[in-house]
Amino acid sequence: MDPLDEKSNGVPPMEIDEPVSVLDHAAFAAKHMPDLGHEVKEFRVFEWKLSGWKKLDKKLTSPEFECGGHGWRILLFPFGNSNAPPNDTVSVYLDYANPKNAPEGWHACAQFALVISNPHDPTIFTVSHAHHRFIAEECDWGFTRFSELRKLFHVQEGHSRPTIENEEALVSVYVRVLEDPTGVLWHNFVNYDSKKETGYVGLKNQGATCYMNSLLQSLYCTRFFRRAVYQIPTESDVPTESVALALQRVFYHLQTSDQPVGTTELTKSFGWKSLDSFLQHDVQEFNRVLQDKLESKMKGTQAEGAIAKLFVGKMKSYIKCVNVDYESSRIEEFNDIQLNVKGMKNLYDSFRDYVAVETLDGENKYQAEGLGLQDAKKGIIFESFPPVLHLQLKRFEYDIQRDAMVKINDRHEFPFEIDLDEFLDETADRSKSWVYKLHGVLVHSGDLHGGHYFALIKPDRETRWLKFDDDRVTPVTDREVLEENYGGEALNGMPPAAQRNQVRAMKRFTNAYMLVYIREAAIDEVLAPFTEDDTPPHLKRRLDEERLQLEAKRREREEQHLFLTAKVITDETFAHHEGFDLATFDEKNWPPSDLPSFRVLKSETYPVFKGRVAQHFNYPESQIRLWVLVNRQNKTVRPDTHIPENEPTLTVEVIRNNMAARQNDLRLYLDVVPEAGKPDLPAGAIMIFLKHFDTSKQTLFGVGKCYVQRNAKVGDLCPIVNERMRWTPGTPLKLYEEIKPGMIELMKPKMTFAQSEIQDGDVICFQVDINDKEVHDLESQGLYSNPVQYYDFLQNRVMIIFRPKFEEADQEHPEFNLILSKKQNYDIMAQKAGEFLRHDPIKLRFTTTHASNGTAKAVLKRSLNQSIAEIMAPSYVNPATTVILYEKLDVSIVELETKRSLKVIWTGIHNKEEAAHPFLLPKTSMVHDLAEHLSKLVTLTTGGTSKIRIFEVSKDGKTQKEFTGSEMIGNIPDPVELYAEEIPLEELEADEVDKVISVFHFSKEVSRTHGVPFKFIVKPGEKFSETKKRLQTRIGVSDKDFAKYRFALVQVATFKQPSYIEDDDTIYDHKFAPEDALGLDHVDKSGKARTGTGEKAIVIRG
Repeated sequence: MDPLDEKSNGVPPMEIDEPVSVLDHAAFAAKHMPDLGHEVKEFRVFEWKLSGWKKLDKKLTSPEFECGGHGWRILLFPFGNSNAPPNDTVSVYLDYANPKNAPEGWHACAQFALVISNPHDPTIFTVSHAHHRFIAEECDWGFTRFSELRKLFHVQEGHSRPTIENEEALVSVYVRVLEDPTGVLWHNFVNYDSKKETGYVGLKNQGATCYMNSLLQSLYCTRFFRRAVYQIPTESDVPTESVALALQRVFYHLQTSDQPVGTTELTKSFGWKSLDSFLQHDVQEFNRVLQDKLESKMKGTQAEGAIAKLFVGKMKSYIKCVNVDYESSRIEEFNDIQLNVKGMKNLYDSFRDYVAVETLDGENKYQAEGLGLQDAKKGIIFESFPPVLHLQLKRFEYDIQRDAMVKINDRHEFPFEIDLDEFLDETADRSKSWVYKLHGVLVHSGDLHGGHYFALIKPDRETRWLKFDDDRVTPVTDREVLEENYGGEALNGMPPAAQRNQVRAMKRFTNAYMLVYIREAAIDEVLAPFTEDDTPPHLKRRLDEERLQLEAKRREREEQHLFLTAKVITDETFAHHEGFDLATFDEKNWPPSDLPSFRVLKSETYPVFKGRVAQHFNYPESQIRLWVLVNRQNKTVRPDTHIPENEPTLTVEVIRNNMAARQNDLRLYLDVVPEAGKPDLPAGAIMIFLKHFDTSKQTLFGVGKCYVQRNAKVGDLCPIVNERMRWTPGTPLKLYEEIKPGMIELMKPKMTFAQSEIQDGDVICFQVDINDKEVHDLESQGLYSNPVQYYDFLQNRVMIIFRPKFEEADQEHPEFNLILSKKQNYDIMAQKAGEFLRHDPIKLRFTTTHASNGTAKAVLKRSLNQSIAEIMAPSYVNPATTVILYEKLDVSIVELETKRSLKVIWTGIHNKEEAAHPFLLPKTSMVHDLAEHLSKLVTLTTGGTSKIRIFEVSKDGKTQKEFTGSEMIGNIPDPVELYAEEIPLEELEADEVDKVISVFHFSKEVSRTHGVPFKFIVKPGEKFSETKKRLQTRIGVSDKDFAKYRFALVQVATFKQPSYIEDDDTIYDHKFAPEDALGLDHVDKSGKARTGTGEKAIVIRG
């Protein structure tokens, strides 16, 4: 057949990608500029003809042209912009023509294509497109490497001539200036000011609490609610303990702050530790708990009843007989309505589905009181809707196939306005219309396991829709409120074929999960404007004071670089110092000394500073000198020289830099001169510091300083010390030099200070000399007999915090700390903790903790008797304090360490949880020993097997994991739940041909298991009606209850729906895979379901 006929027969010719001419503006733009889905304000094409290309300047700008109310021009670098390799590329940009004269804060959103084409053949061209928000800081945008020059000058494949021919070319730009109704299109949000742009501020995100942020913004914008919260009296509350006050504070900050507001206080007031904030609870549960909390706080105040008035509606559940006049109904209140999304096109459909009537007939008739079984209609109808209606869209549902929760991303439309009249009972009050206006859309973007939450809210009739996305608030278009949050597949609602030109088509995981509608008739009351009087004055006062303090702190921080801190050691602080040197500064395991500190301007002169110090300590200036402390090479910190008094221009910064070797703080010693006017000491005097080690009190404290001559003997110190301590003259003393930690040396009294290498600022420690018996007595009590030992203790001392492991701290189980040496061991620690707790140390059990979050790590074994250093190590985080958890036990841990404590739940012969039996047995006992012990405590069936089976239950609750009996109980991993049952005769007497299967209990859904699984024998050829009777005997259930049971074969491997079994089936014939089981479907009466979802219930305490 002739190919021409083929065309005439209506078969389209093969599509060839014809080049579009640069001059065909509409077609060219359609092909080379994808539709970005924004309204176009104006479209312009500007053409600029160039010749003599190789002689052009390095940088050229085209004539200006106008588009969309802005002036534009092309910026061309014919041989490339300077930062690209020179002369081998062309750079070309779209340039905003006159940014300097544009109004302040101007911007323009443009999509553009830049083209270089052959002036004689407009189908030969090179093109690149982009879009950009042009602002003062970014007023040109385009392509530094638009094309290589040689490609433009040479003929390219498929063409007959080059793009630049005879050094001539046409440079064109196609510009679409787009409408930006929100003012934030393509905004980079650098320096964006939510308050200035929208009048609202955001909330900081502290972990996974962003659904909380979106709900709080929605509640804040419900002004009637904000007013009610403000009416709760909270003057005397503490914000981290009172939900009401913390919420008032968040609301007040949202009202007055120009920065994003934090919510840490609020979550603290819920009693949430940070971990809880991360367990992403659902917003509905959070909302309910929060409102219950506030409702109870509103009782007896002006605000009482406000929450019910705003959020509570009524619905009626009914069953109405068709053929007789009988109706049973009950009216319930609701705070929100949960609507189905799956299979529903829009919100009306979801409401219709909610009130859909179910017919009870045939086998499913209704037992009407006194009228027997009747055909009936069953349903729900609304009596009233609240002024503020919270609708929860069921985006998260349980999927039986996957045995998991899944997110439903189906398209589900909702309107700006909805009339709910048709869903109300005929008796409802219709004096005002039941039209509702959309006020808020809470959106979730992501999948089941996380994602992001934000809120879209229209705060009142006048304000436009705003997006509250954690710390940022931006205006949005109607399309962003509705269309973009319906969910579903298609982008822009276009069929996939038309989407080729879209930026990207993707499955949408961003959709609404909660809607807030306000009744039109109530809008003016619910969203009434806020006045000054609506904010409680005490809140304003309290927060204004805090704001001033913060402001002062901020200023202090900003000016920090102009100041330094001077810390002053005095004879008094020295007298209270127990440690090395004159004070503690940077010790790893010990907090720094609390010293008088001065914040000093670096430029302040020494005389002015000295005057301040003298005034602070109440001395005349002439009576004090200040010494600078330096870090000596041996890591000690000692006074070195005093600051010269005769340099009036000396500044504090120069003193620090020149005399104190640039430490961050200036560390000083206040030297009080005994007689004013005689500060100068005889030449050759040295200032030394004295410390007293008191053996009876086991303390080491400073006792001031004294001056000695270099050539005097060390022993000459003794009379000075005896006089200062008011001891009998001639009391024998021992003197030690504190050289550095780990180096404390006994001094020789006959040597001079010069020979002993003593210099200004050295520390000498003395003790009363004691005899060998006293030394022995002290050391036998674990006490220190000389300063060397005591300094060793100081060098190794650590503070350990002890907390109760399972209880909140209280009088019985206090939190306390002990000071121990790293060289001490477990026994001493236990003994000291026991003394503090008045509890036998052998009955205390300790557990180490993770430094990062304080959670339990490992139980300490007494038998290892580790040193404190080993107990603390190895922590790479190096925390300042170590936390150890303790438990008070009733048994000795020696027993516990050699024995295993176990609890066994006994289910007897009839698979009922009868009792739990605790055991404490040697770890080497076998499981059959445990069965032996158990048999003495339980009653076994007379004439039964007298055999006991001990087992665990599999994670999914469907099968037993049986022990063989020869396992050692010490090897069973912890934690473990053990069960035991009597093995029935039937099982022992089973034939070779009988099968042993697993049976478990569940309720409606296979994953909702309850009770304890058991083993059961199925026999060949036995109809299920017979099998059932044996089952009933096995589990000992009454006929009445057993009649309600349903039976299903559950195949674990296939995720199949369970197949329910009929009486004449023979289940023996099913090929049982190891995990297949028989499921008994009946109501769980134990109250101990094991759904295994791991979701914790929300508790708000404050």
